Amino acid sequence: MLRYAVCLKEDDFIIGDVFALREEADTFNVGWHFNQRFEGKGLAHEAATEFLDYLFREAGARRIYGFVEDDNLRSKRLCERLGMRYEGCMKEFISFVCHPDGTPRYEDTCIYAVLNKEWKNNKNR
Repeated sequence: MLRYAVCLKEDDFIIGDVFALREEADTFNVGWHFNQRFEGKGLAHEAATEFLDYLFREAGARRIYGFVEDDNLRSKRLCERLGMRYEGCMKEFISFVCHPDGTPRYEDTCIYAVLNKEWKNNKNR
């Protein structure tokens, strides 16, 4: 697994992280976490763009995909801004949290993906 801290340029304050799991030789599952205090400043977009670019250029990625909870609108928008394609929604797929009684709360999970050739041709990100 690759995991990098995302820090502010001016003081190295950690505001989040980006990570990738190599699923196959040329396929990565990516994700990110960012401090909500820094939302709306374009920092997640900047960090994710650099990270995906690194995976395509240096790590040999052909396909990059990520899972996003259906109600996580900010992360879905980030995927779209990165040029990732919506590939569908899986019902009650992943549980990241539990109900008060401790049982898993399964969430509808979307998948977004982008191919290297699409990344190279996307000048709008």
